[in-house]
Amino acid sequence: MKNIVITIARQYGSGGRTIGEMLAKELGIGYYDRELLKLASDDSGINEALFAQADEVVKKNRLFNIAKSVYQGELIPPDSDDFTSNANLFNYQAKIIKQLAETESCVIIGRCADFVLKDYENVLSVFIHAPEPFLIEQVMKKHNFNEKDALKYILKTDKFRAEYYEHFTGREWTDARNYDLCLNSSKLGFEKCVEEIKAHMQVRFGADVLNELKK
Repeated sequence: MKNIVITIARQYGSGGRTIGEMLAKELGIGYYDRELLKLASDDSGINEALFAQADEVVKKNRLFNIAKSVYQGELIPPDSDDFTSNANLFNYQAKIIKQLAETESCVIIGRCADFVLKDYENVLSVFIHAPEPFLIEQVMKKHNFNEKDALKYILKTDKFRAEYYEHFTGREWTDARNYDLCLNSSKLGFEKCVEEIKAHMQVRFGADVLNELKK
């Protein structure tokens, strides 16, 4: 059977990462989040810290969302001054995402994976969202924030995610048209979100897909 990849984009506090972990565990497949940074570092020879630092630079750069750099799939060679540019760091992450999609079944969190793999038939793209009160409640539990600080952190984090996504894809992060499946985790709960994704996998890839993955 061909590899099946589930990409998950998510609002902060919606539980998207937890849902992804639960799904990967139930299906017995790989789970990739920040692990992608190490894989991209190993592949490129670029220090892993630069990949992490790039995220921080992006967060602080007001011009980032103005000057888009839509991913085209081309790597910048090591002899170029732009080899360690933010665009090329993204290119190497995208290369790893494609390699994973071609070699194994897995769950991939964030990193614009839905866009990178938009032309792959073996991919199910998911967006997890929830109303603000639910997000605040979850973040307050996780970080011991008060309500005001929790909301501030959510808005800041999701603003970065939206700008990062738009910069590298030219698309709006929360646009449902970018995804195969959008789920409200506050209404369904995490376990039912997992069940909904599995059900959609059966519709897309065949009734036996779940059993095939577990073989």
